[in-house]
Amino acid sequence: MGEKVVAGAFDLSERRRYREKLVRCLAGLERLLAEKRFDRPKNLMGVEIELNLAGPDGMPRMLNGQVLERIASRDFQTELAMFNLEVNIAPHRLGGRVFDRLAEELRTALAYADRKAGEVDAGIVMIGILPTLDRDDLVSSNLSEADRYTLLNDQIVAARGEDFVLDIAGVEHLTCTSKSIAPEAACTSVQLHLQVTPARFADVWNAAQAACAAQIAVGANSPFLFGRELWRESRPPLFQQSTDTRPPELQAQGVRPRTWFGERWISSAYDLFEENLRFFPALLPMCDDEDPLEVLDAGGVPGLAELVLHNGTVYRWNRPVYGIADGVPHLRVENRVLPAGPTITDVIANAAFYYGLVRALAEEQRPVWTRMPFATAEANFDAACRYGIDARFVWPRRGRYGGIGEVDAVTLVRDELLPLAAAGLDAWGVEAADRDLYLGVIEERCRRRVNGAAWQAATFHQALEQGMSRDAALAATTRRYAQLMHVGEPVHSWPVGLPQPAPLG
Repeated sequence: MGEKVVAGAFDLSERRRYREKLVRCLAGLERLLAEKRFDRPKNLMGVEIELNLAGPDGMPRMLNGQVLERIASRDFQTELAMFNLEVNIAPHRLGGRVFDRLAEELRTALAYADRKAGEVDAGIVMIGILPTLDRDDLVSSNLSEADRYTLLNDQIVAARGEDFVLDIAGVEHLTCTSKSIAPEAACTSVQLHLQVTPARFADVWNAAQAACAAQIAVGANSPFLFGRELWRESRPPLFQQSTDTRPPELQAQGVRPRTWFGERWISSAYDLFEENLRFFPALLPMCDDEDPLEVLDAGGVPGLAELVLHNGTVYRWNRPVYGIADGVPHLRVENRVLPAGPTITDVIANAAFYYGLVRALAEEQRPVWTRMPFATAEANFDAACRYGIDARFVWPRRGRYGGIGEVDAVTLVRDELLPLAAAGLDAWGVEAADRDLYLGVIEERCRRRVNGAAWQAATFHQALEQGMSRDAALAATTRRYAQLMHVGEPVHSWPVGLPQPAPLG
């Protein structure tokens, strides 16, 4: 959710000074790009996963402080609400058996965290939105005990000036209000990082924007919120509405939301940071003592602290990241599209699909973003979130006649995007065994038309048909999900429905 900050109020002079510092940071970034000061290619990738804490009954547990104290590892940290955790895996070089190594590291880390959570009668659940969350769970008193969350909440609430309205019409229709940003904590995601050179950044970001609809179609895992069945991936509308600083009048004027798909293909990483300054007022106007231009004049590398902090409060689905490692600046594309879960195998399969597809799309002779309007990519993303694996997209046709046309998401992924992803993984130097294993998981989801959202919805409806109440069906679905998640077989192989009790005698 952002850097460590200390709670407090901001006066008008601090906001003015912060804006001035942002301008100097942007100028510093421009100089760094012009002087080619960035790190050379290292093919580095990284993974972060947001997690839920739930009890044996499937209900959320507000215990992240106690669980983190028991885990006692820097790999785990708090997230927005007390039922959230995040695990960070150290960067890996793409190639070889990297995905098997990642899977093993995650299994070890999450098994350990789950054992520690069990000491306080809780467990780890990897899922996009925990189905058993209630409106009373997502209130400001359940935000994690960290200054940055309190301050961010206070600033977004102040900017909006009124209650947040959640209005999501899907299979069912949810309408409610919130006095805080706490509902955003329901959204638990996987974040995939890819370090790139400035020369490749725009192609990789554009490719990621084009690819994210397919990512959601095969990876959707968030069909429920507050007891309602909504979109197959309900995180994007929930995230946008629960962090929306715009009252209705500003929405009507076309002011951009802070949770944003974007509105154009780019030609440089600079474009995205410049948009951040041009479109979005500061939420956390906290100034660092460093003058970035003076640091550059002295031959140093500026941290660009204000630019980094401001960037962390603009919630793009593919976010640019500026960082420094061993005294050398670098750029990353942070892909924030995917929900957490269902299993570690599924998470790694989603990652393999993304890294392979983005590499292939970024290196095409006629890139997809030169053949498809940006608005079409956004419409595809919206369709994927609404309908998941049953979505239909508009996509450029291959062949001599070209053009664009409508295609079933499963057909597009299976016939065109999976071969591209395989070629991309080959280009990264990933071994064939890893490539075939994890892309095979995506292929099987397509063949069976099953992802996490489809399994959750089918199991929930079967429970209703067996006579359960809605709340009981959601809790039972969550418990069954958690059981199968820990078994670890990919979601396309999960039996639909709840296990039947063993016969007596």
